[in-house]
Amino acid sequence: MGKNKSGSNEKKGNSSKTAVEQSESKSSHDLALTQGKGSLKPATAVNVRHILCEKHSRAMEALEKIQGGQRFDKVAQEYSEDKAKTGGSLGWMTRGSMVGPFQDAAFALQPSTVDKPTLSPLVKTNFGYHIIMVEGRR
Repeated sequence: MGKNKSGSNEKKGNSSKTAVEQSESKSSHDLALTQGKGSLKPATAVNVRHILCEKHSRAMEALEKIQGGQRFDKVAQEYSEDKAKTGGSLGWMTRGSMVGPFQDAAFALQPSTVDKPTLSPLVKTNFGYHIIMVEGRR
């Protein structure tokens, strides 16, 4: 009986250690995310482009084309279902002029170019699914 008790204590100790390791791993992941966002200078406006699709499947198709090397503006002309047909450009947008999830994604992105865009993951709003890229910050 004594050995079983000792054995179960070891198991508890191991699972507890795993929980601590998981906690440390999560903390370092959170820190990396914080540091990544911290590297962006605070901005009050972003020059933003997007592709808006009502259906998730169409948005995923557009995202795959861009990830496959096609230019953001060309894919936007083909897939975007809003009035920003000019390559998806919305121009300079200020904080507070965009819906919450869209704004959060836009201000979290590093500026990039249409031929090598840094993209947001799909962002769901009441308008549909957005793929977002930022060309400038100020």
